[in-house]
Amino acid sequence: MKVKKMIKVAIIGASGYTASESLKILARHKQVEVTYLAATQDRGKISDNFPQLTGLFDMEVKAYNIDDAIKLADVVLCCLPHKAAMESVPQLVNADLKVVDFSADYRIHDAKLYEEVYAVEHTDPNNIANAAFGLPELFRSNIVGKQLVANPGCYPTAASLGLAPLLKEGLIDPSDIVINAVSGASGAGRKPAQKFHFPEMTENIFAYGVQGHRHNPEIDQILSEFSEQKVSTLFMPHVGCYERGIIETIYCKPLKDISQQQLDSLYSSYYSNERFIRLRNMPPAARDVANSNFCDIYPIVSRGRIIVFSAIDNLIKGAAGQAIQNMNIICGLEETEGLL
Repeated sequence: MKVKKMIKVAIIGASGYTASESLKILARHKQVEVTYLAATQDRGKISDNFPQLTGLFDMEVKAYNIDDAIKLADVVLCCLPHKAAMESVPQLVNADLKVVDFSADYRIHDAKLYEEVYAVEHTDPNNIANAAFGLPELFRSNIVGKQLVANPGCYPTAASLGLAPLLKEGLIDPSDIVINAVSGASGAGRKPAQKFHFPEMTENIFAYGVQGHRHNPEIDQILSEFSEQKVSTLFMPHVGCYERGIIETIYCKPLKDISQQQLDSLYSSYYSNERFIRLRNMPPAARDVANSNFCDIYPIVSRGRIIVFSAIDNLIKGAAGQAIQNMNIICGLEETEGLL
């Protein structure tokens, strides 16, 4: 009997929440072996940094060394922040490793726009063109066979999946879309900050990025490319006093009359074969999608508008779960492996 070769996976930036969530998923993945963990801080045993991983992964988190990554891995999950990612990704790609990048460094296709949004020079523009945008439900055919995948942001994932069928069919005004979003505090990452300190957050909710959030250009890019028209959205994020989950309420102006039955039929047709899309008959709650790779969507017709409710776990479908979904695709594995 021929034994299947295990795919060797490395995680760079292993001290953050997305790395921890990736490891939880990889622990139940039947076709991979985690062979290398690296970080700039919190080194030592990964299970000392994340006790919930005790008995699952007790390996050492080491200082990042490109030669070790090349020698030990087939696939790299790059959990580094923007700017740091583009310093490492070119070396990994040049070494013929497959890379799923969690940062924003390869999401925005226009390097000049990226530099405006993130206020840093993009030092690897060549790989922007080579990267697939990793939202499988909309761009799966572009992901298959790619070496580098740009994992989408959490807010753009929920917004794009909620809006895609309406825009593709030309049913709403692409210049009159309002996205009101609330995320759990884990979306701010693990690095301490005063406004996310418990006494500041508890029994509280507040808006941020009100003059323009970094994810807004990404949302517009995804929807414009998918629907083949210019899409301009108004995106307003908030953070609430809970751990994980994103809820988005999206307001759209219809271009023609549409009944609730037609709306339901449209979404059912678009997502009938998508394992990680669940169409609901009521607005989804953050708890409904917690610790899962699902996106729950509920579209309704109300008072002359189409309103779409979309919910994901920001750490899973908005980060680690989607990254492993993308990893499965580029490695030729069952897309749902480790995720269900």
